[in-house]
Amino acid sequence: MNDSNIVTVIQARVGSSRLPNKVMLSLCGKPLLFRMYERVKAATLSGTVVIATSKEKEDDKIEEFCLESNILCYRGDINDLLDRHYQVGLNFNADAVVKIPSDCPLIDPRIIDKVIKYYLVNRDKFDFVSNLHPPSYPDGNDVEIMSMSALTKAWENATRKLEREHTTPFIWENPDKFRIGNVLWETGLDYSTTYRWTIDYEKDYIFIRSVYEELFPSNKNFSMYSIINLIKEKPYLGMINEEYLGNYWYENHLDELTNIAEFKQKRIRTVNDY
Repeated sequence: MNDSNIVTVIQARVGSSRLPNKVMLSLCGKPLLFRMYERVKAATLSGTVVIATSKEKEDDKIEEFCLESNILCYRGDINDLLDRHYQVGLNFNADAVVKIPSDCPLIDPRIIDKVIKYYLVNRDKFDFVSNLHPPSYPDGNDVEIMSMSALTKAWENATRKLEREHTTPFIWENPDKFRIGNVLWETGLDYSTTYRWTIDYEKDYIFIRSVYEELFPSNKNFSMYSIINLIKEKPYLGMINEEYLGNYWYENHLDELTNIAEFKQKRIRTVNDY
């Protein structure tokens, strides 16, 4: 099935207005970025995994970390993430590029494989597949995969700032130009606004660190279901960062993003047990 050269890009930088240096915060004795890399590498279909950071001086530490950890690293424009992903694809001769943000250190490798497998099985039908349009998995399991030709087309034609900064909006906002697929959680549930496993704020870090301390020592490859069960057993953990539930980067761009606005209006939030 996988005769394609898959290149997975973890986009990362040190600078963050809300939580500076978040990718280097400690999780069970290692930087968050390392734990993130571990989980992405644990996916059997993630292929070549590259950390893509900026050329800014402050991100020298990310390159140094990658060198010390024997992790592939690419450095590009700080704001043009579309160009960063495109250049990584070119440099590593990718047939398809996977986009995963570095603020998802609890991402389940099994979900990564599920999205990539769906793309590979249906690559004659889709140029782009994600689990985000609409989302259904707990927030922090973000996976997007696109053919190199689709990424190239976006790189050549995207002009708006948000299209360059967020890599893929030009693709999923133009279903007339790209064949778009989506992977929904097979349970039929939508936990995308019920759980928040991404990191933007100090409380997010406290929550993620707590999950690692509970689960990582006994199972380094703990699953999404392990986290859900943990929160059900210890509800106070889910309350740590609950004030940020449903906060997404696109909230300030709804007037510019037609498809996201439609998803937001139509979404049915399901909170039943899986």
